[in-house]
Amino acid sequence: MTNSTHDQLPPGMDLWRTNELYEAGIHHRRIAMLVRSGELVRLRRGCYIRGSTWTAQKPWIRSLQLIAAHAHGTLTTSAGSLVYSHTSAARLHGLFLWNVDDKIHITTETTTSSTSHGGDVVPHTRSLAVTGDVVFVRGMPCTTVEQTVVDCCRMLSYKQALVLMDHALRKGADPVKLQQMCTLMAGRNGVLTLRRVLENADARSESPGETLTRELLQRLGIELPESQVEVASPEGRHRLDFAWKKRKVALEFDGRVKYFDYAPTDEVIYQERLREKALTELGWRFIRIKWQQLFKEQEFKTRVLRVLRGTS
Repeated sequence: MTNSTHDQLPPGMDLWRTNELYEAGIHHRRIAMLVRSGELVRLRRGCYIRGSTWTAQKPWIRSLQLIAAHAHGTLTTSAGSLVYSHTSAARLHGLFLWNVDDKIHITTETTTSSTSHGGDVVPHTRSLAVTGDVVFVRGMPCTTVEQTVVDCCRMLSYKQALVLMDHALRKGADPVKLQQMCTLMAGRNGVLTLRRVLENADARSESPGETLTRELLQRLGIELPESQVEVASPEGRHRLDFAWKKRKVALEFDGRVKYFDYAPTDEVIYQERLREKALTELGWRFIRIKWQQLFKEQEFKTRVLRVLRGTS
């Protein structure tokens, strides 16, 4: 009755503005039908993506796609009109964001009417004339890493900001520049969170889970372990997420991302368990933490203290 998806939608691309679909001979009724069937997904007003492409994407890729859809729909091509900022810029820079919505944040030099942006857009106003304040990432203009981190920390919760700051420092954000920017903003909204995050950030953290584990240990008043500790066993070198070396206690965060992004799950877990067995034979004790346990604080505290005190 109908042609295939590839016959209906222009080949060689996956993202279209409404007028581009019109030019391909696909008009509003057909667009509505394709959306209902799932062959097209409406990302925002006037912008669509091929359904099979959207379905196959991971959540963080979808978040980037929403920014790309905004850029495609508004024909954003230069830093002179608007730049992506705050959490949108963080996504473009590839920084970890935890429990943050997909709102599109843009910064412009002049205040625009609230009706000129969609409901998914959060506009900010600030001078963009500072040299080096704007960079292009993935072909889209956005604030620099340091400016992005400062903007985000001033609007996010402490834990969200700490996750972001840890990763930014790990990726090479300039801590001196961040501290200078913080000092210049004394008294402004959100600066207390920014200052606190700068004081407690650790570039050694490799995942949001590790950051939140460290934050929880500190908040519960538990003696902080060392991060990313290397120890040797007959199975070779083993790098522990956290360790109380004198007590021979290791704490490992078992988040799925840690395994799924870097190597086949079964092989990584097998090698981890081999090394853990070898270290256990040398007197080490292990605490393994999963995501859900980070939000059962009393249970977490009891378990960690029991092991540290040698009662389990």
